[in-house]
Amino acid sequence: MKEETLKEKLGKYRELTGKALEKAGLTSKKGTKENEMGKKLLEMAESYYSDAQFFEKSGMPLTALAAYSYAHAWIDAGVRLGILDGRGDDRLFVLP
Repeated sequence: MKEETLKEKLGKYRELTGKALEKAGLTSKKGTKENEMGKKLLEMAESYYSDAQFFEKSGMPLTALAAYSYAHAWIDAGVRLGILDGRGDDRLFVLP
């Protein structure tokens, strides 16, 4: 099996996390504790994704890869806990 290069992994995780950000949604009604928690999870994911893009453009690929991974982890945790909706996509998320 061919070992992926850092550049390949970076592209893979950028795309994966971007798709996860587009797909994930809130599961609870506005004003509920769960809705607020979901918003915070998505905010953290978006912040890490933005940071990853900055690191990638700044020539820091390993740091970018880590930030993409953290971004995806925030979303995945929310889906797993039922706070975010992964819309049944078991390729992007670990479903409950």
